[in-house]
Amino acid sequence: MMRFARRPLIGGLAAALVLVLATPMALQARGKGPDVIADLAEEQFETVVNISTTQRVEANRSSPMPQLPEGSPFREFFEDFFNRRGPGQGPGQGQGPQQGQPQIPGQPPGGGNGQNRASSLGSGFVIDPSGIIITNNHVIENADEITANFANGTRLRAEVVGRDPRTDIAVLRVQPPAPLKAARFGDSERTRVGEWVMAIGNPFGLGGSVTAGIISARNRDINSGPYDNFIQTDAAINRGNSGGPLFNMNGEVIGINTAIISPSGGSIGIGFAIPSSLAQTVIAQLREFGETRRGWLGVRIQGVSEDIAQSLGLPRARGAMIAGVTADGPAAKGGILVGDVIVRFNGREVAESRDLPRIVADAPVNQEVPVTVFRRGAETEVRVVVGRLEENDANQRNARAQPNQPAPRPAPAATIVSGMALSSVTADLRRQYRLGEDVRGVVVTRVEPGSPAAERRVVAGEVIVEVNQQAVAQPADIQRQVEALRGQGRRTALFLIANAQGEQRFVAIAITP
Repeated sequence: MMRFARRPLIGGLAAALVLVLATPMALQARGKGPDVIADLAEEQFETVVNISTTQRVEANRSSPMPQLPEGSPFREFFEDFFNRRGPGQGPGQGQGPQQGQPQIPGQPPGGGNGQNRASSLGSGFVIDPSGIIITNNHVIENADEITANFANGTRLRAEVVGRDPRTDIAVLRVQPPAPLKAARFGDSERTRVGEWVMAIGNPFGLGGSVTAGIISARNRDINSGPYDNFIQTDAAINRGNSGGPLFNMNGEVIGINTAIISPSGGSIGIGFAIPSSLAQTVIAQLREFGETRRGWLGVRIQGVSEDIAQSLGLPRARGAMIAGVTADGPAAKGGILVGDVIVRFNGREVAESRDLPRIVADAPVNQEVPVTVFRRGAETEVRVVVGRLEENDANQRNARAQPNQPAPRPAPAATIVSGMALSSVTADLRRQYRLGEDVRGVVVTRVEPGSPAAERRVVAGEVIVEVNQQAVAQPADIQRQVEALRGQGRRTALFLIANAQGEQRFVAIAITP
């Protein structure tokens, strides 16, 4: 179960203390650990701040105020009584803490005027002595007030300079009476699995807590967004650590702690940090523009499996395959075609498809960059002027949900290829499967259970657009392409398949005799 570090499913200060006190035992099990951690903690302690936020929310009263007519002598009394109560409080309950319920710092009880003040806690760190602080976007999202609490007891009101929900980064500014001590970034790309790291943060509102561990893995994809590239660590990360720094043994920030995996909400040694290599670019743009300005290519991509690589003649599975090109987008204008595999972009290798969005996002907007594609058995270079990603652009949204399709009627006679019954596009089939007017190719009217096509999740109503990167319009076109591949000793064919909305994907399907 994935959780942000500030949102555990565990309650009570006693449980929090158990988790925090368990950390040294874990370190003892691994060994003494580097002696430098104590020196690093002392050196960097003042660069880390605790972030507390409050948000005004409407109270949810357990009993409504009686409806009294205007001018009633009791109306003023009841309004005063109900407005002074917090949400859910009955008669006789005040606004102070209830006996036997520990209060986590920064979580005040409800206020008056029919409103409650919801609170949250997190961490952050100073990167500029003038008062620039970094934290997670989810720590300060929807906050009405943000306060940075420093190690020396100073409390300063913070304002948001800019925030980026896609990478969960926020930049804050405070007005300090004197220059602050700032942390410095390190190069997360040079870190190695097994290296020691240290986290300082505000777990469970305890403030100023130091934990240590190692880098467990790099380049983790936790399905939180298009730019996932997390550092995984076993240093204890808990509620309130979100937004805090992950230091290497040189005292440099190599990550921003942001999420954990835990069935209980407490640390089980699987925490994730945004790498500094990604964070620095975002932070620089937020400081300069108050928003991100990411590169945009205008393509839909998919991964390159071993089967697809074999079908293309690509020596090994790598790169990002182009499944769709936005009309008049940067890729279309630069000559990138459906079926190309991007293996290098602006001088950076594209090892797998999920690398490309991050690389493109970092590319300079409105500048021409070289792009190496694998096309028809060979690498070729094209040049593309990078566009700017508009965060709310429909072209950047995930694939749209497909409407429910009516049950297909089996065709009485059809060409069968790899378990697919095929037919030319007719007006009846276009209506039956709700095919867009711009969808062209050969319709799949039935898929035999257990067939090669069924194994690749091809379904009736989809349309085959290309086979072996050759356009097809009739079932006979597909048969000819398949027979030609068999003659070459190929065991799979590369199909370009479109859904009813015209969204395309490449599928390598075994070609049965």
